[in-house]
Amino acid sequence: MSSPIIAFFNNKGGVGKTSLVYHLTWMYFDLGLRVVAADLDPQANLTSAFLDENRLEEIWEKEESFNTVFRCVKPLLRGIGDIASPELEVIEDGLNLLIGDLQLSGFEDELSSQWPDCLDGKERAFRVISAFWRLLNQASINSDADVVLVDLGPNLGAINRAALISANYVVVPLSPDLFSLQGLKNLGPTVRRWRGEWQERILKNPAPDLVLPNGDMQPIGYVILQHGVRFDRPVKAFQRWVERIPQVYHADVIQSQEAAFLASSQDPSRLALLKHYQSLMPMAQEARKPIFHLKPADGAIGAHVKAVNNVYWDFKDLAQKIAGRAGLESLFLSQDGL
Repeated sequence: MSSPIIAFFNNKGGVGKTSLVYHLTWMYFDLGLRVVAADLDPQANLTSAFLDENRLEEIWEKEESFNTVFRCVKPLLRGIGDIASPELEVIEDGLNLLIGDLQLSGFEDELSSQWPDCLDGKERAFRVISAFWRLLNQASINSDADVVLVDLGPNLGAINRAALISANYVVVPLSPDLFSLQGLKNLGPTVRRWRGEWQERILKNPAPDLVLPNGDMQPIGYVILQHGVRFDRPVKAFQRWVERIPQVYHADVIQSQEAAFLASSQDPSRLALLKHYQSLMPMAQEARKPIFHLKPADGAIGAHVKAVNNVYWDFKDLAQKIAGRAGLESLFLSQDGL
C-alpha cells in the first residue's frame, strides 16, 4: 500500500500555507515518520524554505539531473518519453524534498489541453494528467516514505487540478477574513466537480498497464492561521470570521448542514487555530529551521523559550489530528514520542 498523499490547498494566497506544510514536514520527521515534502507550487516557496540561495542556484542553473518537479515531467511534455524517476533532495535521513521549479508553470497549458482528451480515451492524455500522481508515488517508493505532504499554489488552474487528483486527502489552510470565506465557496464546488469529472474519465483509460489515481481528494479539515491574539483569544475583529467558517466549510466543502449552529471551537473539522507567531517566524526563517527547533543561539531567549515550546505542542497536536484522519495511527503507535 502506497503512503498517503496529503495536499494543502486554498485558492486564496497569503494564508500561511507554505509555512504550515514546512512545519508539519519537520514535525512528522521529529515524530519518527519518513516524509516527502513535494513542492507543486510554480512559485517554489516551499523549496526556498528548505534550501538556501546557493543550493537553489546550483540546482536551477544546472539541468543535468531529474531533481525538480518540472524536469521529471519534461520528457512527457516534449513527447520524448514518460516521467522520469525523481532525484529527491535529502534534507535529513528520512526527510526528503521533491524540489519545486519556476518552470513548472510551463506545464499548465499541456495539462489543460489534455483534460478533455481523456474523454476520447487517448493514452497520452491519461499519462499527462496522472503525471504528478505517478511522480509522487515514485518519490514515496524511492524514499520509503510514510507520508507525502504537498504544497500547492493559490489558484484553481490545471496544475492544481492534476495535483489534487493525486491527493488522498486535502487540508484547507484559512485566514479568518472575508477573502478566505469567499474562497471556500469557490473551492468546495470546484473540488467536487473535478472529482466527478475524473471519475468519468477513469473509465475511458485505454491502457490496462497504466495505473491511475482514484482522485479521492477527501477533505479532512481546515486550519485557521495568522490571527491576532489577545488574552489567548482571537481579537474581536477576527472572531466574527472565525465563527462563520464552520457553516461555510460544512455547506460548501463537505456538503453537510451539521455546523449550521456550531461554535468554531466545537467544529470537528477545525484541526487547529494557530497563532501568528510574530517575531519567531522571521527568526526561524533566518535560521532556516522550524520555529520549534529554535535555540538560544538563534535568538530564542527569555520569553521566546516558552513560546517556542508552545509552538511545538501546537504542531504536534495538529500533526496527530491530521495523521489520525489519514490512517497513520498504526505508524504512530510504534513511535516513542507519541
